[in-house]
Amino acid sequence: MDIPFFKEFLMLSNPLSVAIVIVFILALFGVYALQRKGVSFGTLVGAGTIIGAVLGIAIQILAGFPNDPMKVIYIQESTKWFSLVGGGFIDLIRMLVIPLVFISIVHVILNMTQGTNLKKLVVAMLSTNLGMVAVAAIVGLALGSAFGLGTGLDPVEGNAKMREVKPVIDTFRALIPSNPVKAMADTNVIAVVVFGVIIGGIARLIKQTGTNELVNFTKLFDELHLIISWVADFVIGLMPYGVVALLASTLAQRGLQAVIDMGLFVVLLYVGIIVMLVVQAILLTVFGVNPITYFKKAKAPLVLAFTSRSSMGVLPLTVETLTTKLGVNATTANTVGSFGTTAGMQGCAGVFPGLCVVYIANIAGVPLDVTMYIMSVIVIAIGSVGIAGVPGTATMAASVSLSGTGLGAFFTSISPVLAIDPIIDMGRTMLNVSGTMSNAIVVDKIMGTFDESAFNELDAEEIKQGA
Repeated sequence: MDIPFFKEFLMLSNPLSVAIVIVFILALFGVYALQRKGVSFGTLVGAGTIIGAVLGIAIQILAGFPNDPMKVIYIQESTKWFSLVGGGFIDLIRMLVIPLVFISIVHVILNMTQGTNLKKLVVAMLSTNLGMVAVAAIVGLALGSAFGLGTGLDPVEGNAKMREVKPVIDTFRALIPSNPVKAMADTNVIAVVVFGVIIGGIARLIKQTGTNELVNFTKLFDELHLIISWVADFVIGLMPYGVVALLASTLAQRGLQAVIDMGLFVVLLYVGIIVMLVVQAILLTVFGVNPITYFKKAKAPLVLAFTSRSSMGVLPLTVETLTTKLGVNATTANTVGSFGTTAGMQGCAGVFPGLCVVYIANIAGVPLDVTMYIMSVIVIAIGSVGIAGVPGTATMAASVSLSGTGLGAFFTSISPVLAIDPIIDMGRTMLNVSGTMSNAIVVDKIMGTFDESAFNELDAEEIKQGA
């Protein structure tokens, strides 16, 4: 039906579009029926993941695995409808991020126990984050080099453009919120954290000096924190429905040929992710934390990260999981959790740029020696903080890494990698979130505020599953 009302307004001009949307709606009702039966949240998320994957793959099969799925009218239209649920869910979560970060930071500082060392917290957070990003970069560089990623390929023309790379000093300065309102509008989480720490820290100092008890101010943030926590619980409860739409849309919109052409890159990226998850498990073990318990309890935010491809979007669930399930102190959870959404990401700013450096170096015929590897690790680690708050984080991380290692002139050759970005971004984001949570646990152990009993305690869902 080539009628504007159906084609451009309703986005339902093809009978198959209507059929797919109907199946999608039935799938959502299926999830709702399971929820009404009292199925646990974790099981609902798992069911949503399976349903979304089956629906997305089924659409690809129906279309005959086209090279450019978005040129198929019913894929274009049906995934647009999917975005109402999936994109809408992510929008709701993003709506929470800035108020949640600011309110939580001020609230936890106001209610911190006497003797909490903020300086120690910041040092532990930065050293842990940068150290783990450096390890992730080494993993990416090692895997790419071992398998000759990019060897034998010629530089290609593409639409990929080099992102503007600012000196890291300028970027650090930009994290100081000269205009807190603008920082909030720009979703500059690090700047919001800085502003919240200053406000909360000064208010706490005033209370400690006895100048003013700030009863009304403290009560205000206590009540704001209660409200925003309830809103977060409500939005997170919609996650199983969002997962169906997000995963179905991602799989339906990706052409199989694009994935096949970059098969080695995809495989190495996911191998690198697995290696880093093992490294995280070892790190937790070194600090006396059971990694199996960690991964069991971290399941929900990791699934959401994989399907949503948004570290920032997962932040409310990340913080909630750290504080309610993993025994992490609220101060540590909010500070490290917020920092980790835009800085020190092990996937987007660690493994991925490491692979990109090797890929581009081999394409360009640039020899990879010891000095190149060392320089790459340093550039990637420092750059992981410098890209904080920048949209298109992974692409920016690649830009910084390639520019810092002298490979910026060949950036257009990364076009084939960007063509499959949604597929690899799923794993990258999951690693980002897992890295943030494991870092938070380690930092909390260093601070001496980690609640072992809360971490080891079985939650209601685990008790139900064990029954």
